[in-house]
Amino acid sequence: MPDPLELILRLATALVLGGLIGLERERQERAAGLRTVTMVSLGSCLFTLIGAYGFGAPTRVDPTRIAAQVVTGIGFLGAGTIFLRNDLVRGLTTAATIWATAAIGMAAAAGAYFLALFTTLLVLFVLTVLKPMEKRFFKRPDGASVALVLPRREDSLALVQKALGSFGGLCQSIHFEEMGEDRDRLEFDVEIPRGSAINDLLKVLRSIEGASEVTVIQDFQDDPIRLVT
Repeated sequence: MPDPLELILRLATALVLGGLIGLERERQERAAGLRTVTMVSLGSCLFTLIGAYGFGAPTRVDPTRIAAQVVTGIGFLGAGTIFLRNDLVRGLTTAATIWATAAIGMAAAAGAYFLALFTTLLVLFVLTVLKPMEKRFFKRPDGASVALVLPRREDSLALVQKALGSFGGLCQSIHFEEMGEDRDRLEFDVEIPRGSAINDLLKVLRSIEGASEVTVIQDFQDDPIRLVT
C-alpha cells in the first residue's frame, strides 16, 4: 500500500484535474459545473483507492470490483443530464464529460499521473476547440420556445401560423391558456430556418395583430437565450 503522502497526492491530482474540466463547464454555464465535475473526479479516485487498498492485501481482494462499479454508477449520474426536447437529445456532451472525468480520477488513483494529465488536456481540447469547428462545419437549425398574448378571436391560431409561414418557421406543440374573458396566451415551439436570426422571428411575432407580452427563449445547441418584449 502506498504511504499516506502518496495517497494524498493522488487525491489532490484528481481534484485539480477534475477542477480544470469543471472550470470549463462552469464557464459554459452547464448543469454539471465546477463542483459537480470536481466531485466526480475526486469521488472516483477515492473509490478506486478503497477498492485497491482499503480491504487488505490485493491478493485477497480484487481491486477492480469497486472500480467497475464506479463506471456503472457514473452512467446513472450522466443519464440524469440527458433530456429530449423537440426530437433533439440534449446533454450528451455533459454526460460524456462526467464519464471521462471519472476515468481521469481513476487514473490518478492508480498513480498514472501522466495519463491522467494528458487525458485532461485532450478533454479540454475537445470541449473548447472542437466545439467552434462543429458549429462552423455542421450547422443545425435553431429552435425557440415562444409565448405571446393575443385578443380572443376564432382565427388567432391561423394568424400565428400565417405569420410563421411567411417567416419559414415550423410551429409545434401549441398550448392555449385563457387569460380573463378577452385574451388568450399561446405557447409553442418553433424551428428557426437556416439563414434567419432571432430578430427576424421577433419582428414576425410583433407584426401579429394585437400580440403582446411576447417571450422568446432561443435554445441553441448548447446555450439558451431568453428575450422578452
